[in-house]
Amino acid sequence: MMTFVKSKTWPNQKWRWLLPILLVSLFVTTLIWLPLQAQKMETNERQEQLIADTLWVEQAIQFQFLRNDDLLRQIGAEIGTKKLVPLAALDRFNSILKSNHEIQRIDLFANNNAIITSTSGYPLPNTDNLFPKRAHISAGNSIPPANIDQKTRCMQPLLDQNKKNTYLLSCQIPLVSDRQYAGSIIVTYYLSGILEEMVPWWFAQDNEISLIDLDEKVYAKRAAGGSSKNVYTHNRPLDLPNVTLILRTNSNKSEPKLLSNLLVLSVILLSFGLIWSLLALWRDINRRLAAEDALRQQVAFRTAMENSLITGLRARDMEGRLTYVNPAFCKMVEHPAEDIVGRLPPMPYWAPEAFEEYRHRFTQLLAGTVPSEGFETIYQRASGERFPVLIYESRLVDENGVQTGWMSSILDISELKRAQELTRQQQEMLHASARLATMGEIASILAHELNQPLAAISSYTTGAINLLQSSQENNQDNPQTNSTTPDQTPLQSLLLSALEKANAQAQRAGHIIHSVHDFVKKRESSREPVSIAALLQSVMPLVELQAQASYVNIQYTIAEPLPMVQADRILLEQVILNLTRNAIEAMEHSPPERSILRIVARTEHGNDKQDVSTTDVTNHVTSHSTNHSTNHVTPGHYIAVEVIDQGHGISAEVAAQLFSPFFSTKPSGMGMGLKICRTAIEFHGGVLSHHDNPAGGTIFRFLLPI
Repeated sequence: MMTFVKSKTWPNQKWRWLLPILLVSLFVTTLIWLPLQAQKMETNERQEQLIADTLWVEQAIQFQFLRNDDLLRQIGAEIGTKKLVPLAALDRFNSILKSNHEIQRIDLFANNNAIITSTSGYPLPNTDNLFPKRAHISAGNSIPPANIDQKTRCMQPLLDQNKKNTYLLSCQIPLVSDRQYAGSIIVTYYLSGILEEMVPWWFAQDNEISLIDLDEKVYAKRAAGGSSKNVYTHNRPLDLPNVTLILRTNSNKSEPKLLSNLLVLSVILLSFGLIWSLLALWRDINRRLAAEDALRQQVAFRTAMENSLITGLRARDMEGRLTYVNPAFCKMVEHPAEDIVGRLPPMPYWAPEAFEEYRHRFTQLLAGTVPSEGFETIYQRASGERFPVLIYESRLVDENGVQTGWMSSILDISELKRAQELTRQQQEMLHASARLATMGEIASILAHELNQPLAAISSYTTGAINLLQSSQENNQDNPQTNSTTPDQTPLQSLLLSALEKANAQAQRAGHIIHSVHDFVKKRESSREPVSIAALLQSVMPLVELQAQASYVNIQYTIAEPLPMVQADRILLEQVILNLTRNAIEAMEHSPPERSILRIVARTEHGNDKQDVSTTDVTNHVTSHSTNHSTNHVTPGHYIAVEVIDQGHGISAEVAAQLFSPFFSTKPSGMGMGLKICRTAIEFHGGVLSHHDNPAGGTIFRFLLPI
């Protein structure tokens, strides 16, 4: 195994040393490359800046030319419309010369090329050869304005006869009036003035600017910042009519220099010193690599083992500070490790109601008292949910046997508690079911045993009634006997009335016992045509029996006639008894005027406005009719039975779980009554619902398809 580890770690060690060497070499190469790259980038940046500045200067010159052209055309238009006489035009020309020093002179010519006025005292040279294409246009010729060339035209620069080494640029602006050629204005520029007036001073300080032609003949030059270095240059053509001039810029900045060679040499020497230092550490690091690899494998194995556990692990130091938790514990309490590691009590997963218990156990732990067995407590998740846990504590010792803290194993026993609670509930339900079965057997025995004496009482009272009635008839037939015993007839009437009442009560008690016997005896569920009116009348004695004990009055209304429903009579009787018993119990503490139980039965159709949606009813009815085709159910037509009380009502919290199994608000209730009722009604394709009674209390309502 050790041989395998060495064969694997040696190449890794070799590459670990080669990597720093390569990095240092790359560092030295970068130090040499960076100055060269910086020089190149600075050169490109300066060249790009020069191009951008030259473009800006060229645009400024073009803008000034266009501005002068527009101004002179406006003056020419005023002359053509007679709004401006030549003398006034001369004043306007002189005003332009004062504000634009790059202009040498302005001349106004007639349509026959004869000069009208001029800002200069000497004639414009070479006027005959200036624009030969204009000479054929004579005065009075009417030419469509579209055929007249109205563009400004410039001629090649000419040397100024009055100034040495000064070139002039003349441009002609044609004038048109009333669809006829009316003359022209010729403006003459100093090329040197263009550079002096139109180029900003800051640009001239850093660059040598000149105007040249295609043959690189220099017409004007400006070098305010000294001679250029011919390192950064750029040529930009000036867009002038019929003339090709180039604006050349030549920067007076020199080429950027490299960093000091001494600095680069020093960095290289330092890099080599670093490599030597790394080589000197080779022996010590080489000895540690094998131990690190072995330790890494052990740590990886232990980490994988701890991360795969479903048991939460927690380590604390001697002060109780949390030093380690595994992922299972973090998942259990829903807190990330970085939020709880390093914290002292109280912990965020402690439930507030158990703080005292936690503090007591923590104090015992700091005192060195470690429980030998696990103990149960409650923790709290980050969401606020409480859950039970089983904790085992043990001492945490280091390699020297010295205790450094405590180690805890935590088990989430929520599922175990749920299973125990479910088992307990099932046992309670079995006991309750056994009690119910026993009660049913006792009720059946009582019904059987009481039927015979009640039948005998009924027979005896019937016989006594018959004897009294026969005696009264004989007395009526024998007046003499009747006259001898005047008090016998009133006594017989009283006895007859008492016996009739006793007979009625005996028959009523027998009917009740018969109903109880039918209700509790075992039987198979069956479907048959049932009259809701007859069913209510048959079960009413049992309802009245429950109501009398709580002093509740019963009122029931049955709409006539009610159609038959295909149903199990006993199941419906059980539903009515459960609903009426709940209603009676809800009114136990109500005043007498409110202790009224109302039972209403009527026929409803799909267009009736009820608390239950007709769509829901139709869906239930249609579904049931599909599964039990023998019912012949018609969606939208059904019988509604309402049990209305004026008791304490049902809160929203209770209503949300009202039909849940095993949910009850009664101390001795099983929580299955309403669930059984809903199941029985849905078995018949109906719907059981409830809503608040506007007069106080609750209305339970079930629908049965006709």
